[in-house]
Amino acid sequence: MVKPERSESTEGEVIAKEEAHDVAISDQRLLDLGYRPEFRREMSLFGVLGISFCAIGILTGMSSAFQTGLFSGGPLGLFWGWNICSFFMFLIALSLAEICSAYPTMGGLYFWVCKMKPDMPMLGFFTGWLYAVAMVFTGSSGNLSVALYIASMAEVGQGRTLTRLEIAAIAWTVNILNGIINTIGTKAIGRMSTFSVWWTLGGTVVLVITLLVKAPVKNSALFVFTDFQNYTGWESKGFVVLLGFLQAVYTLEGCETAAQVAEEAVRAEILAPLAVVGSIAGSWLIGLVFMLALLFSVQSIASVQATTYAIPIAQLFHDAVGPQLTQLCLIVVTLAQMMATVTNYTASSRLFYALARDNAFPLKKQFMALNRFQAPYVGVWISVLIGCLISCAYIASAFAFNAILSSAAVSVMMSYLQPIIIRVFWPDSLQDFGPFRLGKWSWPVNVASFLFTIFICILFILPTASPVDVFNMNYAIVAVGGLLVIVTINWFWWGRHSFKGPVRTFAL
Repeated sequence: MVKPERSESTEGEVIAKEEAHDVAISDQRLLDLGYRPEFRREMSLFGVLGISFCAIGILTGMSSAFQTGLFSGGPLGLFWGWNICSFFMFLIALSLAEICSAYPTMGGLYFWVCKMKPDMPMLGFFTGWLYAVAMVFTGSSGNLSVALYIASMAEVGQGRTLTRLEIAAIAWTVNILNGIINTIGTKAIGRMSTFSVWWTLGGTVVLVITLLVKAPVKNSALFVFTDFQNYTGWESKGFVVLLGFLQAVYTLEGCETAAQVAEEAVRAEILAPLAVVGSIAGSWLIGLVFMLALLFSVQSIASVQATTYAIPIAQLFHDAVGPQLTQLCLIVVTLAQMMATVTNYTASSRLFYALARDNAFPLKKQFMALNRFQAPYVGVWISVLIGCLISCAYIASAFAFNAILSSAAVSVMMSYLQPIIIRVFWPDSLQDFGPFRLGKWSWPVNVASFLFTIFICILFILPTASPVDVFNMNYAIVAVGGLLVIVTINWFWWGRHSFKGPVRTFAL
């Protein structure tokens, strides 16, 4: 019997050739955009999806901001607000994904604005700086949230209330740990983001089952879908319900983070936009399941409102499942929050790199330096330093810290707004479409995204309680205004002289 001849190429060699071919296509697209490939392409679809999914942090965002909707509209506002906002955030994701497919670079929102409106470099400069600051502030917010979850665990388990200084010290430790993880590089981040997807899915199952099985009293469907609560002091029910929208929008921000690692992904022109859209779709569904479990199991909204725990969701867990299982629930959320904050610094460091590459950031050589792990380590540790300084504000004043965090949420939405505005008023500005296209639906989707983003930006800066005083005033408008003033001064003092738009690092 004659044995069949052995194929010259083994299956492994064929796969390696296909991967090399895909990398070559991705690198060529980057060369066409004027940039020389500097990063190894080691991220798959699951890794890129995990980055966005991790940045959104559905378990953490829902847990950290749940009380906002619970006190502003109650279950009715939470349920309907979540689905309405998720729908419009999905439209925003579609808008951003179409642009991302055309320009798969780590500059993300900033580069897209520059590319579509090259005659308005100031707009690109503003978008880049605004988004970079927002990413660092969001990461700092996440680090403090980790500290608050740990403080809540100490209160539940040991009955010990941590001081602001102790909570800030935990936040500093988390900041530094995030810096170390990001310094290790692309492979570590990719693996962590992949693990984050599974942790979120598995954690959601654990939380939902624990809440629904152990809660002594299960609320009725009538309560979950129609009960209205108002702890804001405002008389208008419609306005109160709208304030509850902030919880949903805050939770769902972050889908665009996939673009920040586009130069580290194979076939980024396909994978990055799929990750942008897929992360919102998945978060919409998972968030809805988790929210319904919380609403069916909440024992007393008044108890959550009057809690002494560092983070209110701990009181809901405690009332529903008891102290021991509360620790389990908090561990699940805390680890998810930790991974989410890591990706914020991943995004900020890559954006610092992109801005420095185009002379939109000082110390170009330093911010573009890569270590042996292919990590822009200077941007990473600048993010860590700023995060530690912001945590110091929490020691001095919780109001100051909350203003910084609110400004981050507004800044992210304002950053979304820039490329969407261009697509609405200059629809022909995007001519080189990528594989992901909306076709005839492009302009209607962009218009809807534009109107919703404007509405949310206004809603984010309105007072959330009445009567308004120095203690409950929404200082986000002050923080955002201060940030815009700083960026404006920086543009006229330095930026307009050095920044002329994206700088080619490779000549065609």
